[in-house]
Amino acid sequence: MPEVKNENDSHLKEQCARYGYEIQRVVELLEINSKLYELRHISTGARHIHIGNQDTENTFSVAFKTVPSDSTGVAHILEHTVLCGSKKFPVRDPFFSMLKRSLNTFMNAFTASDWTMYPFSTQNRKDFYNLMDVYLDATFFPHIDRLSFKQEGHRLEVEAVPGKEDDVNLVYKGVVYNEMKGAMSSPDQVMARSLLNALYPDTTYQYNSGGEPGDIPALTHDQLRRFHQQHYHPSNAYFYTYGNLPLGEHLSFIHDKILNHYSAIDPKTEVPSQTRWEDSRTATYTYPLEAGDDPAKKSQVCVAWLCADIKNTFEVLVLKLLEQIMLGNAASPLRKALIDSELGSSLADVTGFDADNRDTLFACGLKDVSPADAGKIENIIFDTLTRLAEGGIDRELIDTAIHQIEFHRKEITNTPYPFGIKLLLTFSGSWFHGGRPEQVLQFGADILRIREAADRGGFFEGRIKQYLLDNRHRVLFTLEPDPSKAAGEIERVRKELAAIQVKLTAKEVASIEQDTASLKALQEETENVACLPTLVLQDIPSSVHAVMPSKSDASAPAICYSQPTSGIFYFTAAMGAGPLTQALIPLAPFLCYVLPKIGTQRRAFTDVVRMIDAHTGGISLSGTARTRFDKAGACIPYLSINGKCLSRNLEKLFEIIAEVLFESDFSDIPRLKSLLLQYRSGLDSMVVQNGHRLAISLASRSFSETAALSETWGGIHQLRYIKTVTDDLRDEKMEALAHDLSAIRDLLVQRDNLKVGLVGEEGDLLDSLGFVSEGGLLSGISPLMAGDVHFTAPSIPVMPGHGKEGWSTSSAVSFVAKTINTVRMEHVDSPALAVISKMLRSMYLHREIREKGGAYGGFALYSSETGLFNFASYRDPHILATLKAFEGASEFIVSGNYSTEDIKEAILQVCSEIDKPDPPGPSAKKDFYRRLVSLTDDKRRQFKERLLGLKHENIVAAAKKYFSNGDAGQGVAIISGEEQLKKANENIAGTPLNISRI
Repeated sequence: MPEVKNENDSHLKEQCARYGYEIQRVVELLEINSKLYELRHISTGARHIHIGNQDTENTFSVAFKTVPSDSTGVAHILEHTVLCGSKKFPVRDPFFSMLKRSLNTFMNAFTASDWTMYPFSTQNRKDFYNLMDVYLDATFFPHIDRLSFKQEGHRLEVEAVPGKEDDVNLVYKGVVYNEMKGAMSSPDQVMARSLLNALYPDTTYQYNSGGEPGDIPALTHDQLRRFHQQHYHPSNAYFYTYGNLPLGEHLSFIHDKILNHYSAIDPKTEVPSQTRWEDSRTATYTYPLEAGDDPAKKSQVCVAWLCADIKNTFEVLVLKLLEQIMLGNAASPLRKALIDSELGSSLADVTGFDADNRDTLFACGLKDVSPADAGKIENIIFDTLTRLAEGGIDRELIDTAIHQIEFHRKEITNTPYPFGIKLLLTFSGSWFHGGRPEQVLQFGADILRIREAADRGGFFEGRIKQYLLDNRHRVLFTLEPDPSKAAGEIERVRKELAAIQVKLTAKEVASIEQDTASLKALQEETENVACLPTLVLQDIPSSVHAVMPSKSDASAPAICYSQPTSGIFYFTAAMGAGPLTQALIPLAPFLCYVLPKIGTQRRAFTDVVRMIDAHTGGISLSGTARTRFDKAGACIPYLSINGKCLSRNLEKLFEIIAEVLFESDFSDIPRLKSLLLQYRSGLDSMVVQNGHRLAISLASRSFSETAALSETWGGIHQLRYIKTVTDDLRDEKMEALAHDLSAIRDLLVQRDNLKVGLVGEEGDLLDSLGFVSEGGLLSGISPLMAGDVHFTAPSIPVMPGHGKEGWSTSSAVSFVAKTINTVRMEHVDSPALAVISKMLRSMYLHREIREKGGAYGGFALYSSETGLFNFASYRDPHILATLKAFEGASEFIVSGNYSTEDIKEAILQVCSEIDKPDPPGPSAKKDFYRRLVSLTDDKRRQFKERLLGLKHENIVAAAKKYFSNGDAGQGVAIISGEEQLKKANENIAGTPLNISRI
């Protein structure tokens, strides 16, 4: 054990001994101003990592190695089922109940290939221990009762055949069952899981830990309970805490609640290394393609290798750097060779280095290819690797890769998870397999070792030979589309259920019906959740977190924010999109995609992307349609540009931004065509992954200019537009496209149309102002005398809706959305609508859509900016039943049949979102864009004060005003498979769905 460093550590050592822990090591993490403690509980073997610092957003997690031996989804279903009631908290759904009884900034659970994790974050000390109490009891002492297993995992139900009163069919239901039906409709999910099956045929990774829909019904309740008994034990547990709360209190709490009740066992969860092959292999798998779609060039091909043991942190870092060197940007040699071949549109979904499993893997390939070109793709890969290994790697590529790794490890962000959880996910894979977490987080010595080895020459070239060229444990993998796969799966399930049904006795049918009735009664039962801990409104301050600029007077060229950003500088700017014509409007998102990836008047695109990676943490653009927070509520459309860098690269950042904005050159037609196909590929991939949000956008688009422009720029209509552009790739069409992109750039990149925000430490701000002002960035722009005229809505008409719409794609599940137009933030009813959205989700839609319907999720979302109120479902086996649930939700909220406690819990949820913390850089950028849309801190504070003062009568009055109008003024959109949409139309009441193909 390392020597104890100070009196505080001596006191901690005494506390650890008191609760049965030994300190294995204490390490200073200087880059993030933290200290890491690694501990082991002596009598049970439980592991604990604590990262202590001054961050008030504290994090807890307990994780278990979960090692399935089949694809029934046992680990995934267990993750769901343990959250359905426990010894101390015997309520039906304590996890979802705590979502509304706390101020958490994050609550969730994850199932990976060989571990399951239960993390949360919160800024409130009382809330932290409330949540830890619920999490610990749920994971170690769950009920795992039979009905919860049927609800969350799978069950049989008897359903009447429409139009045949005396005829019934069996159907499969279950939350995880339907979730995985949706997941396995997505090519990227099929690709990732199938590749593991091909590359790890002898270990747990051959199985789908989430569950294959065809295998899930084989899992029994007894098997689930036995899996919990083996895996959810302190001897197989990994505890993690992060933040400014004292470690000693955490250890005391965990010891008293859990560890004191256990002794050590051997959980038998060690994952062996995959036996290495003597010869390479080939493998072909299929994914479902919508019937009628052309399967030509819809395949993916990659080569994948098994690489280093995850515990070898040095080799893992080397392989991460190799990924960045060969694939990190458009100029990287392997990526460029693949894309330049024009055999596919973009890199295959699994491309890159994956350090999530015991044996790491490296893969690269192309998507949207012909399977007949698999050999050509393999040759390109090996020819490129051979050229690099024999001819040497450009040292600039190595230095750039190191810069990228160092930058992103140094930057503190909370996207997509709070920083404490992001840190955990950085080292968890290695830790769970016996690695050293501090070596993953403290990699400075390894970087120095790598630099010295690279100086001697041949270092990375040798690793290419070792891990790729000479490595026989590799597979040439092809994923092909199968237009008959979805229909074949439906028929397989039909036959399977028919075979079960014909063998059922009357007693067994009665038992199924009784289970259905019992589960429905359980779901509809009004529970007393008083046993669950909660907070009171007095725990919540009425203030809001505000970030004030350090310089924002009218004479300054930018709004400046002095923030403790640990030596990282952030640039952001907005360009009003008002003058765009209708013909140019749909192209704006593609311009944003292209600008950092295309050449300039001075450089080829390869030099531009290498320059960006060598000197910045990234430059990106995006198009956004916002609504001004004033009485008129006008649409504010703009393109934003964001860049970030280490302090030493400040001047270079501004030089690059200026070159990208002012000197971009779209005349490289082959490059433009390649970017267009890559952009379309990304849009195609988002449909099944983000179906609920796309359905919401479709349902909302007819209500305002903002909603119409949002759909045009980021919804299904953007995908359809880009499809029409890619239908004709002749050079003359591409030249016209280049002309239009130049026209957009020339219209928008003008001096008085550029609003700039600068975020960093004081010295960097002083330097950056010089780079922005006359003679700097703004000197390159033509002056515009019209002031803010560009920050107004372009000439885009509000999109007409078609009542109820269906949009077909290749999906075994549905995404259902309904939109109602209400009022915006300045209206007195706005806080009540925010509360209603939380109440409807937690009190009604969760029960009706998830628990009863078996969808992965049901949502109610209110935007105080646009005034739109949305209902939505995700990975949903139903359409009509969900639309009926939306109607029922309106009836429920109008009824007033809820308590002041229910309202309080919803207020807590809204406050949790308002008060969610941001690191210094992102928090300042948020303030910059709030100013752009006139959202003042006073308006935010007034909203929160009204929120905290809401009464029962306010909620009922708002509900009656906005949810009593039936179908009038509503938009409905469903994304699903064509057959599901047609089936829904056969039984829909009133106007049928207007069905279109995506």
